[in-house]
Formats: sequence, C-alpha cells, structure tokens
Amino acid sequence: IEKAIEVLRKKGIAKAAKKASRVAGQGIIESYIHTGNRIGVLLEVNCETDFVARNSEFRKIIKELTMQVAAANPLYVSREEVPANTIEKEKEIFRSQIKDKPANVTEKIVDGKLDKYFSEVCLLEQPFIKDPNLRINELLTQLIAKLGENIVIKRFTRFEVGEED
Repeated sequence: IEKAIEVLRKKGIAKAAKKASRVAGQGIIESYIHTGNRIGVLLEVNCETDFVARNSEFRKIIKELTMQVAAANPLYVSREEVPANTIEKEKEIFRSQIKDKPANVTEKIVDGKLDKYFSEVCLLEQPFIKDPNLRINELLTQLIAKLGENIVIKRFTRFEVGEED
C-alpha cells in the first residue's frame, strides 16, 4: 500500500510540474476573521479558470489556508521571497551557535537550521495545521493534480489587533 501511495504522489507531482508553466489569471481573494475579531487574513490565490475558482473543494482548501496563515503567522509565501540579507543574518546567527563544531559539519548544520527557519516563516514550507505530515506545498501539488489546473498562492496579509508594523 505504501508503494502505491508513493507512486500516486509521484504522478501528482509530475502532473503539477507540467501545469506550473501555465498562466493562472483567475482566482479568488479569501478572507478569514478569527474568533474574537483580533486576527484577520486576506489571501490571494490564482488559478487558470473561474470554473476552478468557484469549485467547492478549491474554496474549502483556500479557506483552510487562510486559517493556516492566522494560526502559524508565516512572513513569506515561499523561500524565494525571503530577502538575501535576512538569510545571511540567519546563517550568521546559526554559525555563532555552533562555532565549536568542525568546519566540515558546520555548513550541513547551518543548512538544516535554515530549512527549519524556512518551515517556520514560509507558508509553502509549513506543515499543514490539519495534517502535520503534509506541507502546504504538497497540499497545493495534490490540489493541482486533482483539479487539473495550475494554482498559485500569490500573496497574503495577516492583521492582528495591537500589532506594530
């Protein structure tokens, strides 16, 4: 059974990769206000057709993603959006934490810590709140494979009462 699941996941990834180059010019802006009205999220997700944008499964997952943003408070959609100076600053911090380690393992440790950092601050790298064994980018890949269209999380904004800019 595990082999079958692996094959199906690989097929889904292959399908999603084929669709990645297609233009996603339709989509929705979904909103979520957390209980107590202290946290709010706006999330823009694009797809290829308005048919998919109106699809109930698509809308359900996008709503769940707004809740993900509210709960996990990511700063970026993907690691490509993280500024280079922020990455360098984090690497310096990680290196200072492990300066007594041998040079040949230092970079591997720094890379591991950087991956962990990305999984905290990048929405696509975060574990899905409803299934921690599934990352958001994997959830998106599954949705692309199922609906047969390219789907792109464009941007989000998270508001919290009393939060400074």
